[in-house]
Amino acid sequence: MKREEKQKLISELNAVFNASALVVVTLNKGLTMAETTELRNAVRQDGASYKVTKNRLTKLALAGTPCESIQDLMTGATAIAYSSDNISAARAVVKMAKNNDKLEVVGGVMDGKKIDVKTIQALAALPSLDELRGKLVGLLVAPAGAIARVAKAYSEKEQAA
Repeated sequence: MKREEKQKLISELNAVFNASALVVVTLNKGLTMAETTELRNAVRQDGASYKVTKNRLTKLALAGTPCESIQDLMTGATAIAYSSDNISAARAVVKMAKNNDKLEVVGGVMDGKKIDVKTIQALAALPSLDELRGKLVGLLVAPAGAIARVAKAYSEKEQAA
């Protein structure tokens, strides 16, 4: 890789680290290309991104960013999943890691604070924003529906009398 390409990659990664709310670091223990592609697609479907990176370049890109605290996690065959929200990247990576022993979640950073594997797993278990919105709408509509049913029952009772 030429010096210009390395500088471009460092700049791109630096922008990712500055813009992401959540970055999850994974360790690749022999994932095949097909498995990596499957993981990328799953992460993309959840609204996040997945990138296999060179540790040395990633450490340079981390300097001066809110994600700087994860430099020590960049050892071995690492990759990063990142998203602008606090759940998407965790959900897809944790799901894939449960089904594949060749992928290990080693840590991450959320909103500038280093987080451990248990925290990432807890984030992955949270419902998505769309699911939360659906539940909220359901909670808001339920009382109105109950009132309508009671009013209808009373009107039917009055008509019968």
